[in-house]
Amino acid sequence: MSILIKPIITEKATLDSELKNCYSFFVSTNANKIDIKKAVEDTYGVSVDKVRTMNVRPDRRTRYTKTGIQHGKTNATKKAIVQLAEGETIDLYANL
Repeated sequence: MSILIKPIITEKATLDSELKNCYSFFVSTNANKIDIKKAVEDTYGVSVDKVRTMNVRPDRRTRYTKTGIQHGKTNATKKAIVQLAEGETIDLYANL
């Protein structure tokens, strides 16, 4: 299973990449900072300065249906914010 699942492309993530040289990714929940750093360096050919991670808890939802109340939740995910060395960039839109 791959460590990097997909990049996060939102307004906030794009602004961080332009101003702070930080890129956001959804990563495997078992990955640690060393694994994430190695995966980004191998995949994109850049050098990484800092890696910050966050575990995103699942959202719980309740639906009212004809058969009764249905409880459910989404999957827990993990995000990583990677800061690159000065002068290096990742072109996330090249493979679209």
